[in-house]
Amino acid sequence: MLFHSSIRKELARSFGATLVVLFTIVLTMLLIRTLGLASRGSVNPEEIMLVLGYTVLGRMPTILTLALFIAIVFTLSRMYRDSEMIIWLASGRSLGGFFGPVMRFAWPILAVITVMVFLVWPWANQQTDELRNRFERRGDLERVTPGQFQESSSGRRVFFIDKDTTEGTEGRNIFVSSTEPDGRESITSARSGRIEWIGDRQFLMLNNGQRLESGADKSLKISEFELYGTQIGAATISASGAPRLKSKSTWALIEQPDQTNLGELGWRVGMALTALNFVLIALATTTGNPRAGRGGNLFFTLFAFVFYYNLLNLGQSWVSSGAVNLLPFMLLLHGGVFVLAALWLAKRHFNLSLRDALRNWRRGEASAA
Repeated sequence: MLFHSSIRKELARSFGATLVVLFTIVLTMLLIRTLGLASRGSVNPEEIMLVLGYTVLGRMPTILTLALFIAIVFTLSRMYRDSEMIIWLASGRSLGGFFGPVMRFAWPILAVITVMVFLVWPWANQQTDELRNRFERRGDLERVTPGQFQESSSGRRVFFIDKDTTEGTEGRNIFVSSTEPDGRESITSARSGRIEWIGDRQFLMLNNGQRLESGADKSLKISEFELYGTQIGAATISASGAPRLKSKSTWALIEQPDQTNLGELGWRVGMALTALNFVLIALATTTGNPRAGRGGNLFFTLFAFVFYYNLLNLGQSWVSSGAVNLLPFMLLLHGGVFVLAALWLAKRHFNLSLRDALRNWRRGEASAA
């Protein structure tokens, strides 16, 4: 039908343009953030694009939800502004009749959001954590760039290497400054050094050098050596501890329903319900007001999204801390928003007025009296 096809085409154009703009903004912000992590040594500079890709992929449910909400609001606002809505209403269409074509357009996007928030979101976070953990678990000598001072992973050593080999396992003109927990400090210099594995531990073997050690009692000890070894890292890149909450699969959250896991599970389910509720909110609240201009609906859209999204995050913290139970919170927040949006849509569909209802009630009471 012309009615359905015209609305879906208009929604598709608006959704595509909005998605491109939002994706560009989010990509730029995350790129700046990832570059900052790389400059602080939290992310491998050679893996910036991988970390950025996984991070953007994890943010796609939120981007798609906001893009869908804005597309519906902008499309209906344009129809009101250009008097197209008046033509459809005068031809026998009602506001509730827009629910069908809008949902036919929105349901594939809602399905994609649901799949991404349940499957892609934890997978992307898991991949990002693996990249960051692998980079943080490098050996101390692997962190060193020739010609630059570099702090070790524990923060107790400072390394300097003048030159190293292409494999990164040998170096020349090595300087190591170390601080022990008991207050002892040492400065070690050597002409050359190499990385060796002794048993299950990684050592830096220094050749032809000098070691200056000062104790907590201000004593000073100077020694020279032909071969000196110091441990610089673990033997193997072992698996890290328990995965972050955001990196756990949805099935793992269901199998272990403690308060923390229920909070994360409620957030994921809430993201899917939030996208559906935003479709109803857009249909129920979008109006045409020439005096307000385009900025009025845009301001309301952003305010409603931020407010609802913050309530969702706040509810996750409440459920995780045990302040509220998951099911009552889900019913109160998402069920309440759904009911209010549906009532608002029904009010506009049937052109109901609370003032007229109260006036008729008062007249009835007066006639009865």
